[in-house]
Parts: sequence; C-alpha cells; structure tokens
Amino acid sequence: MRRPVAGAVLVSAVSLASVASLAGCSSADASEDEPQLKVTGAFMPRPVSDMASGFLTVANSGGAADKLTSVTSDISDDVTIHETKDQKMRQVKSFGIPAGGELNLARGGNHLMFMGLKKKLEEGQRISVELHFEKTGPIKVDLPVKETTYNPTRH
Repeated sequence: MRRPVAGAVLVSAVSLASVASLAGCSSADASEDEPQLKVTGAFMPRPVSDMASGFLTVANSGGAADKLTSVTSDISDDVTIHETKDQKMRQVKSFGIPAGGELNLARGGNHLMFMGLKKKLEEGQRISVELHFEKTGPIKVDLPVKETTYNPTRH
C-alpha cells in the first residue's frame, strides 16, 4: 500500500513543478503585455503671455496600449491636454498611446497647455513636468524653452 502513496507523492511533486514553471512563463510573458514608454523631442516655445504650449513624443515599444491622462508641473497649477481638430482645440481627458506606436504632440496639432504661468519663462530654461498614465507610472520630463517660433520639423 505504500507504493501507491509514494507514486501519488511523486505525481503531485511533478504536477507542482509543472505549475511553477508555467507560472514563471506567464509572468515573463506579462512584461511583454505591458506598455514600455519613452519620451523624446520635448520642448516648449517661449511664451509671450501667461499661457504656454508643450510638445513631445511618447513612443510605446511594449505589447499593450496606454493613455496619457494628465500632466503636472510646478510652473502652472492648470496644465491640460488639448486635441486640435479642424483648426479648433479642445481639452480632452486622455490621449491613447497604441502598443508598438506613439503619441505625437506637435505644433499645429495635439499639445500640452499651461495656463496661468507662475513666472516669466526665457529661452534656455528647462521646465519640469510629470506625465501621468493609465497603466505606467509617472514619467518626469524636462521641456527646454526654445525660441517662440521654434518648430523641430523646420530645423
């Protein structure tokens, strides 16, 4: 009678080892199913009033989409994200960042909007912002202040 018990213990041990190895595989695969975000090309044209715009690109090399949901900065208590359609801008709650794709905030298009700036900004300064996402943790980015007419597509 002891043999069947030993065999049952061996089968149970093999089953547990199989489950453990499968769990290890799925947790490794989970990282491929997460957004992997990187911010590039960030800048702010020098503002001429107490409002400013910010531009950048968020690339997502991961296997899952994410969303930019908000932006905070010590330069303004009112930073929003704006969509531009048919030459009209409006505030939106989020911007999608597709898996394997990017979100491009550019002049003449979607952008960050800073209202009620707390101080005058000059070319050469760097403005710190924190980007908040639906799935990914916050990302801190410095926006260099460029000349008022700066457009990277023309430089």
